[in-house]
Amino acid sequence: MTPAYQYDIQLPRHMDPDKTYPTIFTLHGKGSNEEDMSGLAAPLAADFIMIHIRGNLMFGPGYQFYELKSLGNPVREMFDQAVQQLEKFIHYASDKYPVDVNRRYVLGFSQGAILSMTLALTMGDRLKGIVALNGYVPDFVKGEYSLQSVRDVSVFLSHGELDPVFPISIGHETAAYFQPRTPHLTFNTYPAAHGVSEENQRDFVRWLKQDVSI
Repeated sequence: MTPAYQYDIQLPRHMDPDKTYPTIFTLHGKGSNEEDMSGLAAPLAADFIMIHIRGNLMFGPGYQFYELKSLGNPVREMFDQAVQQLEKFIHYASDKYPVDVNRRYVLGFSQGAILSMTLALTMGDRLKGIVALNGYVPDFVKGEYSLQSVRDVSVFLSHGELDPVFPISIGHETAAYFQPRTPHLTFNTYPAAHGVSEENQRDFVRWLKQDVSI
């Protein structure tokens, strides 16, 4: 299989060829690239296989995974295809590399967070957990997708209280959507705009290290 996406993989420095490792797949925001997520997730590189995925569509100086009709309104056909291709990519990488399939995480920001949450809802417990930073779940995903249980999926959501792109109310709505669906939900807000503060980074790094050892 030829993967739909270019990607950068970082393997733990001292790998045992007979072992599999917890793995984080990262998804960047619109107009960004995999290097931004590599820097954000760098404190986790010693403990995880890191697979940083690049969107397959050009957008300005960077990339995107799908296009928008308007803010918060994805082009449905492109969004559907991205979700399907990302799920296939996760299986492709899990076969190619020493990935522990019981400890797979998706970490995404903005557009990547939207896809991370959608993948949790479509893959269910085939993912151990997700970290979704400043995103939301599209209404058509909630109402029209075939959704899996996320009861056993660990979910870390965060949102900037000053986010001008997705207002903080969207963060609270997203947390309220997941709250009855999984007992393993963490939701934090930060005095930040549409970005990831140092405190936010420290919190999700600590959360991932704790969750993977449970």
